[in-house]
Amino acid sequence: MSDPVPPPELGLEDDDLVESFEVLVDDETDLSGSSHRQSGFDGIGTRREARERALALLFEAEQRGMNPLSEVLDDLPVAPDEYAVKLVLGVSSHLDELDTELAELSDAWPLDRMPAIDRALLRMGAFELIHTEVPVGACISEAVELAKRYSTEDSYRFVNGMLGAVARAVAGDRPD
Repeated sequence: MSDPVPPPELGLEDDDLVESFEVLVDDETDLSGSSHRQSGFDGIGTRREARERALALLFEAEQRGMNPLSEVLDDLPVAPDEYAVKLVLGVSSHLDELDTELAELSDAWPLDRMPAIDRALLRMGAFELIHTEVPVGACISEAVELAKRYSTEDSYRFVNGMLGAVARAVAGDRPD
């Protein structure tokens, strides 16, 4: 089995990515752009929105050097929805396991060489594949869509390949 497509150079400054995620960590705005207070739906959103919010929080935590990752949740004036919290805390509590799994499947591309946004996506996707009952196709598809939206032009291929390898490993079909 060949290694997944290598991660491309990010091409954006970390500050640019942080700015693109500001709406996701802002306590006043949900992903549709409406105020939580106006809508009356604090913390309610789709799983897609929860993944997007969790990705932003995981990225922010890494950029700020927060460890454990759960510290990023403590800094929010309004808690994100339940599934976003589950993802952030899940990645936080299984970080070593997730990083080991990802490193084993991508020995040619160490985690520290990957763009931070891809690393956060892979950790979140691997957590969902290993520790939740989310269907494999849905998990990988959502991660690929987030990569298309927030990472480089070709990152989605890398994310797709890596999470496909994780899914096969979880199913017991480890590559040689």
